[in-house]
Amino acid sequence: MQLPVEAVAATVLIEVVRISALPAKRGVPYPGSAVAHWAGIEAADALALIENLPGSEQHRCGFSPGWSVRAYEGSLDLALFEAAFCFRCHEVRMHGTTVPPALATQFFDADTPPAQALLTLFRSTAP
Repeated sequence: MQLPVEAVAATVLIEVVRISALPAKRGVPYPGSAVAHWAGIEAADALALIENLPGSEQHRCGFSPGWSVRAYEGSLDLALFEAAFCFRCHEVRMHGTTVPPALATQFFDADTPPAQALLTLFRSTAP
C-alpha cells in the first residue's frame, strides 16, 4: 500500500481510532474513539506495516471500516492524513492535506500475514 512519502517522514504521532460510523461526507475525520497513540518506534513500525500491505482487487461489502489511523507531525494541529481500513472489502480510504487523489482509495489483501498483524495490532488497543 502506498502512503504519502512526505507525510510518513514527518509523522511523530499516530492516533488509532475505533470507527463508530461513516462520516457525513468524504474528507472529514471518521467518527469514533481514539483508543491508542503511538509515537517513536511504535509509529514507525505501524507505518512500515501499513506500507507493506500487499495490494488486492476490490471486494464488495459497502465499505464499513472498523479502524483508522491519523498521522500527525510535531505541531499535532491537523492530521497529515487519515487512513480508514475495511477488512471485509479490503479497501483503504485516505484523506488529508498530504494525500494526492491517486492514493485516496486503495485495496489490500486482508488475508495476508501483514494485514492480519495490523488487525491484531488494532484489536490489541481496544479497551
